Amino acid sequence: MAEGTYEYECMRAELLGLSKPNEEEFLAQQKERLAHQTEELDDKTIEELEYQNDDLKNVSGGLDELNSILSITQKKLNRFKTACGSLTNLLKIKVGHSESTESIPMKDADEKNELDSSDSQTDSPPPEEEVLVLDGARKSDLAKALDKQANKLDSMIIRADNAQYSMAHQTKQMKAFLNGTFGRVDVNQIALKSTVSETCTKSSSSSASAPAASTSPRDPLDISFEDAKAAFKSKTTWELYRAYIVYTLCSFESLVEHNMKIMKIMRGILGDRLFTALMKATFYGHFVAGEDQYKIRPCLERLRSFGVKPILDYSVEEDLTQEEAEKREVEASVSEAGDEKVQGAMKQYHVDKTFADRRYKVQSARTYFYLNEAQCERNMEVFIRCLEAVAGATFGTGITAVKLTALGRPQLLLQLSEVIMRTRQYMSELDGGSGNVLGHHVKTQDLEKRFEQAHVLDQAPVKQFLQKVTSDKEGILHLFPWSGILDENHQLSDTFRVPDLKTGKMVRLITQLTTKEEEMFRNMIRRLNTICKLAQEMDVRIMIDAEQTYFQPAISRITLEMMRKHNREKTIVFNTYQCYLRAAFDEVKTDLEQAKRQDFYFGAKLVRGAYLDQERARAAALDYADPTNPDFEATTEMYHKTLSECLRRIKLLKDTGAEKKIGIMVASHNEDTVRFAIQKMKEIGISPEDKVICFGQLLAMCDYITFPLGQSGYSAYKYIPYGPVNEVLPYLSRRAHENKGVLKKIKKEKSSSINRRDIIHPCKQELRVQHRALNYMDPSRPSGSNGYDVQCR
Repeated sequence: MAEGTYEYECMRAELLGLSKPNEEEFLAQQKERLAHQTEELDDKTIEELEYQNDDLKNVSGGLDELNSILSITQKKLNRFKTACGSLTNLLKIKVGHSESTESIPMKDADEKNELDSSDSQTDSPPPEEEVLVLDGARKSDLAKALDKQANKLDSMIIRADNAQYSMAHQTKQMKAFLNGTFGRVDVNQIALKSTVSETCTKSSSSSASAPAASTSPRDPLDISFEDAKAAFKSKTTWELYRAYIVYTLCSFESLVEHNMKIMKIMRGILGDRLFTALMKATFYGHFVAGEDQYKIRPCLERLRSFGVKPILDYSVEEDLTQEEAEKREVEASVSEAGDEKVQGAMKQYHVDKTFADRRYKVQSARTYFYLNEAQCERNMEVFIRCLEAVAGATFGTGITAVKLTALGRPQLLLQLSEVIMRTRQYMSELDGGSGNVLGHHVKTQDLEKRFEQAHVLDQAPVKQFLQKVTSDKEGILHLFPWSGILDENHQLSDTFRVPDLKTGKMVRLITQLTTKEEEMFRNMIRRLNTICKLAQEMDVRIMIDAEQTYFQPAISRITLEMMRKHNREKTIVFNTYQCYLRAAFDEVKTDLEQAKRQDFYFGAKLVRGAYLDQERARAAALDYADPTNPDFEATTEMYHKTLSECLRRIKLLKDTGAEKKIGIMVASHNEDTVRFAIQKMKEIGISPEDKVICFGQLLAMCDYITFPLGQSGYSAYKYIPYGPVNEVLPYLSRRAHENKGVLKKIKKEKSSSINRRDIIHPCKQELRVQHRALNYMDPSRPSGSNGYDVQCR
């Protein structure tokens, strides 16, 4: 007898001693319930169709752009072949056509080219999906929507097939063209620094009749970083003048101080179109790579041609007032049950309205303010699009930056951070040491002995606690099962409890979380885990940024667990360590030790830090110990000490022949620190080819460091921001403030970029050489055209 039938309900009523239901009423209710369920299912189906429509529009736009690019490429190929005869005469090449050489007749090829061009544009993008309106003919509308979705997918498949065919055919034409025309000419002599030139070189070197291509020698590295030509030969003359203009504007303190107000006024006066053009010609064009993942491709390609790889960051920020930011932060940092302060609570890890606007005294870091869970889901999608852009443009060498405060409620990070710090306090009470739990090297028998001394070992809660404590393979206590925070069934409130040394009773280290807040925490972990899993599948690295000290213990703990899970075969996840903190060295050392014990790859980005002034002000106002180093020299010493420890461990692995499971990014604009890292690498025998140390700077800043490193064979990265002009204004504002703060460095770049003849003249010479090469490849191109400026970089 099936559940839910009338007979089943009658039997159930009889067993429970209830009156039997009326059959007509039961059937009517059942019919109404089924109709409601069907309606809900239809609503979900339509909602899913709308989400699919959005995704299809993005894919469709990409296919259209790809087909458009292929059409333009085909036209260029036709022009190359038209100029083939004059090119042969100019270079005095004997063109030999063996009968076995595969080629395409010019006439047939041209006819096929026209066919390819028309094929790539045959299928126009489907019209935008109209909003589905439900009426009486619900089923009919739903069926039509499904049919339209299927037709749209068919159309996209056809366009994808056309694009694939066009790409294959154009590659075949290019190979035939190179084999038949250039013969034994070394294409490297006239190659441009562009994707087309790289394709030509690869095709030429793979040809049976062409000699093996010789790799161009690396530039020697001048570690004084005074080699102006190496620093700026990647720039066009216009870019050098633009840099001069930007740096000059940054030198006016009043202009920088009120830059956001000035930009808003200008946008109101000029209108969006003129304002956008002005920003692209100045600050936006200098500091931002482009508006979306397609428009940043030329920037990424050019960086790659000079040995520099990208760290992508979608730099769109909300432009909130101070009042709005404070309101959001306070609401999102307090539990629904109130800001309960249990015994032993640490005020550092509770919100204070004075510092609720986390942008206070912070110029070089982006800030996310929690709105709701839906916004966190959108942020996750943005990070995933960054991953896709990196994977598509960098062939597994790129990195995406991620902030954990973008993925969840800050209250949860505050509470988990407090748990971690109170756990450290508890361990200090047990054995008198300090620092990370692992650093105490306490074993279970040591814990039992301490409880016995406190006369609480025989109590039942203490015995249960000892049965649950976790340790590593060497028996060193972790105290709590930290890996459990990645478990969907993990309940934070039930986990973090310890015995009181005086009474033996269990004490909670975390304030009580509601069921909803427990779910929010699992959502935050799920989002980060999704990003890490996709990064692993795409072979892209992700760097989880450091944030304020009241968030950082939780961020580091979660990041380490992600490393343990995803860094099994290579370094995918990197943590960030701020060396202006007094505890930086101990934190890195302990985490290195944990990675060694648990056998996963360790990735670290070392920075000086972005929250120094705010951390000091907050510590003074709330009366807790200042977590920062006292001065710049102490921070530099901490940075070099921490880096030296990482390098020492890498050398140990290298000397023993073990797999080098440590990867470090030296993310610094300080040339002394970069110089220290390079000299230390040479001292202990770590070469750039080991690929365990890389260097990173912001786009358009410290080019005199990044580009010489990249051209000398070191792993060099640029932090690449991108996004629409009007939505990255807060980022541009921070860049202006940051440049004001490093005026001496700006003066060095400014004098290097404009006032020195040894830069401008080599740049112009470089442009002239590339211009001649371009005219050899395509005599129909007019000199000084826009294409010239784009290609000859």
